[in-house]
Amino acid sequence: MTRESEKFSIKNWAEGDRPREKLLQKGRVSLSDSELIAILIGSGNRTESAVELSKRILASTKNNLSELGRLSITQLCEFKGIGTAKAITIVAALELGRRRRVEEALDRKKITSSNSVFELMQPIIGELPHEEFWIVYLNNSNKVLDQLQLSKGGITGTLVDVRITLKKALELGATAIILAHNHPSGNLNPSEADKQLTKKLKTASESLDIKVLDHIIVTEKSYFSFADEGIL
Repeated sequence: MTRESEKFSIKNWAEGDRPREKLLQKGRVSLSDSELIAILIGSGNRTESAVELSKRILASTKNNLSELGRLSITQLCEFKGIGTAKAITIVAALELGRRRRVEEALDRKKITSSNSVFELMQPIIGELPHEEFWIVYLNNSNKVLDQLQLSKGGITGTLVDVRITLKKALELGATAIILAHNHPSGNLNPSEADKQLTKKLKTASESLDIKVLDHIIVTEKSYFSFADEGIL
């Protein structure tokens, strides 16, 4: 290691300023996002410490962890000091965080509002670059029985099989369903195709005495509810 790189090494910092030691002494909440990422990558490069490198990576995403989670391994490797192994570590850590959010949402089994549907589905489809259509199956207490991805399509749209939707509902003994899909563009306005599909599923479901309670359009930070807007 050269003198220049030694100067930027975290090993030469005061113990209270080193991310690992800081976590041990003060707890995880005391660390900034860049310090947590620095722990993941372990080291920086010849001109930057791990923390400074982490700050620069975060700055490229406007300090938005959701945006950071969208970066590919190739994109992360474009930063000097980030190789494949470090990039994989960052991606894996962020994916674990996303899955934790999904599990926390699933723990809130009962659907009480359109917002509770958003909290359930946003971690799953809210940040995807492509469109997916899901069905949430409920019992007569509005508790979630299961979730099913019906289709995965391009950014312009997706196809849904009504027969698969209702077959699964009958297998589960569901008395109600909620439709959910994402708009990668961030546009919350339902398309005419969204409205027609909702009507089609509602008509088919009613023939089996299964209610369509809502259709939620999900984006990264917000949602549109057909039921709330009175167009179901």
